[in-house]
Amino acid sequence: MSGTFSCRFRRVLGFFVLKRFLTPFLLLVAGTVHGELTFEPSWELPGYDKVRGQALAWIDEVSVDADMQVQARSLWPSVDLRNADGTALLDRLADTFAVLDARAQALVTACNAQHSGPLPPEAAWLDDPSLSKLLCDNLRLYYARWLAEHGFYDEVLATLEGLQAADVVDPAGLLFYRMVAYQQLVQPEQSRAALVQLLEHEQELPQRYQKIAQLVRRDLANLKDESLDHIARRMNDVRRRLDIGRAGERVQTVERGVVESLDQLIKKLEEQQQQQQAAASASGSAQNSKPMQDSRLPAMKAPGRVDQRDIGSQSGWGDLPPKEREQALQQIGREFPAHYRELIEQYFRDLADQNHAAPSK
Repeated sequence: MSGTFSCRFRRVLGFFVLKRFLTPFLLLVAGTVHGELTFEPSWELPGYDKVRGQALAWIDEVSVDADMQVQARSLWPSVDLRNADGTALLDRLADTFAVLDARAQALVTACNAQHSGPLPPEAAWLDDPSLSKLLCDNLRLYYARWLAEHGFYDEVLATLEGLQAADVVDPAGLLFYRMVAYQQLVQPEQSRAALVQLLEHEQELPQRYQKIAQLVRRDLANLKDESLDHIARRMNDVRRRLDIGRAGERVQTVERGVVESLDQLIKKLEEQQQQQQAAASASGSAQNSKPMQDSRLPAMKAPGRVDQRDIGSQSGWGDLPPKEREQALQQIGREFPAHYRELIEQYFRDLADQNHAAPSK
């Protein structure tokens, strides 16, 4: 009896000790839930007055005639009647650079003209170390926005490399286009990082940024590495690169990764199929080991018909034997949406075409 009481006493004592130490933590959590605790965002949205001051200071530093300075200053009235957001501020700043700098004018003009391709506008001069930081950083963002709009996502990341939110007048645009580029290049972790940082000012973002950011968040939440969805996106990335004339080593590296991932996925599905067949065979053997009652022959329960399957009209379609290939595709059809099976079938056909086109050794 005394042992039971002692055990209960220790439990009650432990509860009060635990409660004493957990109470501050629980209050902290409760305060967070009710919005009593806030965090400081890692970046801020600059207002019109701040950007105007930076623009006018840059204009004063440029050695040009008075008329050109007056023209540039006219872009920045003392009061912003348009209530410009970050995108509009970046556009106005780029127009200011274009008034006083010939190379900036050429870049801004090219970015606003109809793109005839395949190469993007020339912007290598932005690497000139003698350039003003205000001009260099913001024109890099201006150029990266154009690149993203035309599908040059590798170039977007290269152009934005090293830029911080505090370096530009449109930090939301910087984070937004970085997020989009990583997402399109199937780099989900980097895209999530940019997304989280972007949403630090979610309520202050333009509606288009908010909507797309929410779509990207839902999209990334369901994406798993080396899944068929992940592989399909990388295939689309290869197609995009080829469409814009990219066929170099980087594209070939992505292609090799896609083929390796497909091979691993098909091998995994084949192993699963073999395990299922082995389990079914073992179950059948165990049942057959039991003698039939009264020594009667078992009745035929199956109709004895075999479904005809279309495995393609080309001989040598893919590398696997037809039976094993069809089993792998059937497994894919059961576990994934139908369009993924079509994607894998097309992969096998393309592979067979390459094998037939290769000269015999």
